[in-house]
This record gives sequence, C-alpha cells and structure tokens, in this order.
Amino acid sequence: MSRAVPNSRPAVLVVEDESVTRLNAMNMVEAAGCEAIGALSADEAVRLLETRTDIRAVFTDIHMSGSMDGLGLMRLMKDRWPSVPVLVASGKTNIAPADLPHGVRFFAKPYLPVQIEAALRQLIA
Repeated sequence: MSRAVPNSRPAVLVVEDESVTRLNAMNMVEAAGCEAIGALSADEAVRLLETRTDIRAVFTDIHMSGSMDGLGLMRLMKDRWPSVPVLVASGKTNIAPADLPHGVRFFAKPYLPVQIEAALRQLIA
C-alpha cells in the first residue's frame, strides 16, 4: 500500500552513493524549496518510489553500486513512473540531451547549485 508523507514542499529523491556528494545535492534540493530525501543506491530509490506517492522528481548519479546504475534507474522510472522527471549527473560520463528520454536532464559534475535549483523549479512548477 502506498503512502504519502504530508509536506507543503515537493519531495525530491536524491540518489548518490557518496555521502558528501549526496549531502551537497540534498542541500541544493532544499535551496530550491523542495524536501530532499536521500537514497544510497538505485535499489533503495526504487523501494522509496514504491512506498511514497509524493516524490515529484529524482536526482541521481550514474555510477553507483547495486543491481543497477543511475541510467538503469532512469530507464525503470520511464517505464514505471513516467510522469516523474529525472535529473542525471556524472563526472565520468557525458550524455547529449538528444540521447535522453523526455523529462530527463543531464548535468556534468561538477555542476553548479544554481543549475540544479533552476532545473528543479522548472520541472516541478
């Protein structure tokens, strides 16, 4: 059974296995006026997406440990949660916007906080 957690701010799931990077990304999400929810892996992100109905966007790294990476999470989300926009980031891989599904944006690390904040405000507005 799904449950929504009441909150006046839109919930954004931040998926990153490096703790410092995850905390920095969560701070950017909070600065955009959103509630930041952290996940250490795509597997944990899927569990959260299955139980929380209030997640409005996902911000994920590409390279992570677990059964799938950020690109696998993105593909799964486009099948199971197609209305939830995805921000994908990587310091090792560069993806052209034309190679991404609708509703997905790529950011090369190091990205600027203003880039993430602006993208979230636009996608969630």
